[in-house]
Amino acid sequence: MTPRRLLARSTPWLAAFLLFTTLTAFASAEEADPHAINGPWRYSFAKPADDWFKPDFDDSSWKEGYGGFGTAGTPNARVGTEWDGKNIWIRREVEFDSIPENASLLIHHDDETEVYLNGKQIATFDKWTDQYKVVPMTAEGRAALQAGKNVLAVHTYQDAGGQYIDVHIVDGKNVPQLPAARLPEKPYISDLITTWGEQLSPESVWQEYPRPQMTRENWQNLNGKWNYAITSEKVDTIPQEWEGKILVPFGLESKLSGVQRNLQPTSALWYERSVDLKPADGQRTLLNFEAVDYACRVFFNGTEVGGHVGGSTPFTIDVTDAAKSGDNQLVVRVEDKTGGWQLRGKQTLHPGGIWYTPVSGIWQTVWAEQVPATYISDVTIATDPKSGKITIDPILSGQADAKVTVKATVFDGDKQVAEAKSNGDPISVEVANAKLWSPDSPHLYNIQVEVLDQAGDKVIDSIGTYAGIRSVGTMKDEDGHLRFTLNGKPIFHWGPLDQGWWPDGLLTPPSDEAMLYDIEYLQAAGFNMIRKHIKVEPRRYYYHCDRLGMLVWQDQVSGGESPPWTRMRPNPEDAQWPDSAHNQYLAEFEEMVDSLENHPSIVVWVPYNEAWGQHRTVSSGEWILKRDPSRLVNIASGGNYWDVGHVADQHSYPHPSFPFEQKRLDSKVKVVGEFGGHGWPVEAHLWKKTQANWGYGGLPRTVKEYQARYQESIDILRKLKEKGIAGAVYTQTTDVESEINGLMTYDRKVIKIPAKELNEIHTGLTK
Repeated sequence: MTPRRLLARSTPWLAAFLLFTTLTAFASAEEADPHAINGPWRYSFAKPADDWFKPDFDDSSWKEGYGGFGTAGTPNARVGTEWDGKNIWIRREVEFDSIPENASLLIHHDDETEVYLNGKQIATFDKWTDQYKVVPMTAEGRAALQAGKNVLAVHTYQDAGGQYIDVHIVDGKNVPQLPAARLPEKPYISDLITTWGEQLSPESVWQEYPRPQMTRENWQNLNGKWNYAITSEKVDTIPQEWEGKILVPFGLESKLSGVQRNLQPTSALWYERSVDLKPADGQRTLLNFEAVDYACRVFFNGTEVGGHVGGSTPFTIDVTDAAKSGDNQLVVRVEDKTGGWQLRGKQTLHPGGIWYTPVSGIWQTVWAEQVPATYISDVTIATDPKSGKITIDPILSGQADAKVTVKATVFDGDKQVAEAKSNGDPISVEVANAKLWSPDSPHLYNIQVEVLDQAGDKVIDSIGTYAGIRSVGTMKDEDGHLRFTLNGKPIFHWGPLDQGWWPDGLLTPPSDEAMLYDIEYLQAAGFNMIRKHIKVEPRRYYYHCDRLGMLVWQDQVSGGESPPWTRMRPNPEDAQWPDSAHNQYLAEFEEMVDSLENHPSIVVWVPYNEAWGQHRTVSSGEWILKRDPSRLVNIASGGNYWDVGHVADQHSYPHPSFPFEQKRLDSKVKVVGEFGGHGWPVEAHLWKKTQANWGYGGLPRTVKEYQARYQESIDILRKLKEKGIAGAVYTQTTDVESEINGLMTYDRKVIKIPAKELNEIHTGLTK
């Protein structure tokens, strides 16, 4: 039984880590950022006393932040501190060894801006700019400027739309290049918290077995409070002192972690805890990490034992040679640039709009297990509804060359329905009168896989798994329209765009129960599919979809450079990615497929979304088609459309539409991969109260108007279905940060449209 895994399993982790540091390296903001350019400001949104601009004014009660000040998305802005009100007053000291020969203001400003230097007004600006401009100092400005310390004070007023203010004193004939905005020490801290987050206990956090498709009875959960420290990325030795406690598995920036701190791109995050082990002779000790964002190195009792690059997929490290009986020290070092070619999904260093708070470090369960010298390290399952055949292909590790027999036993509930053995080949069993898996009847067969000694008498290793017997495909209906099929029968794929974000845990659901709540609400609302958007969930999420009967479109996590977004128009472009970045993209794609391919709920892979990081589209599509021929491929949801895979996917807001006139798309299943996004703000349940909160098509005046807009979109969708649309995705399950277009609020405490009402609106759509 030889491993079939491709890039992820064959690329040494250290080589991948070195590649990560090369692809994401950029200058340290602190090192490339002289005080005169990007030092901290004091700022106030409330009108101060009349002498606010004078050098001796006491601004100690003002907040401190880094420039520029404004909202994300403002053209050519480098937002270091968010400002989305009407007025802002800012002050700071700037120091010069000598007065610049061509003293000038380097300024990017909004509507009404007044600039003071050492108590003297030196400039006023009436009309906003969309870029930085060099404005020579007036005679008054030059007279006010002095060698040594100066106090620069600015007031800006703005009344609508995006906004921004940033100003510096420079030499107009030697203008420095401004560094990227400095990441604030803390992310935005919202008051929102879910009910599950409120009830969270460090002793009971995420205690469920994390790998439902390959279970063992004996395992050790390592979630809970760990020590943490943050150092420069240049520090390579384990810290001797720790800054505090962090609750694993919640990212550093999240409320539930207990820290809520940003990880600077030039920093490293360290974790430490003790692990009590009793390793037995002839057994292996494995450390399992469900997900660490982004690049990590792992130390066990001071020895570096392995690592991983990629923020969304599980990995295992064998620590047998470093483990001892009793207490063992486990240390994890993490770097997370959230930039460059790194795959990061919706995370950004400067959240706003459709981009969210970054998540750094361990964000899914960490656990340990003792396994035999020869053990099952993975298993791949394939099914055939026509014959009732289940094929089980286990991979052995450790002493994998040992002469052993592998036995698979299939159960329907408690009843054994099939059994087979193998000495090396995949095991195939046929289930008589097989019950097929579908949303209406999500039947699962339990499977026990055992490694037996050469005589076939002694069980060496045993794991539990399961299978849903089903197939996916396409077919033409009587009108010649291509439709999705499940088990050979047509089915309309109807679901929400589901980001899987939480106000308290960010990427990490506060609990398994919370994660399940979303799925059950959507199923009760009459959806039969979920598009899991730019995120890989904990493996238990897909287990719940398997057992409940919810189809899943699974997006690949995006990142890197993007081409122009031309949607469904002919002759699209691809972004130009270096081989090293593309290979890492494929490595992470392979790891995602490898960890999720046994889940019957997953029916479609989505490699790209809206041209985000879209590159080598045809070769990437051909790769996934060959890697997993059992599923359909939606190569680029929303375009850029290339003729590869099975699906042509149009995004249309607020109401659904499709370019039927493009006959070249007739060879594909036609879907509206995103539409809707109707927004409705619910007071006391907003991430933050800001004019930047938004939904597509503008916000309705009443909840009745909001619900009417939803009904109108569904009425249009029904007509599109008659014309050949085979699936659709409504944006979205919940509000997320400043997006208020969810069917639920971000904290899941308010349902905007009850599931029962949605189910009635959706009647007949999935047939």
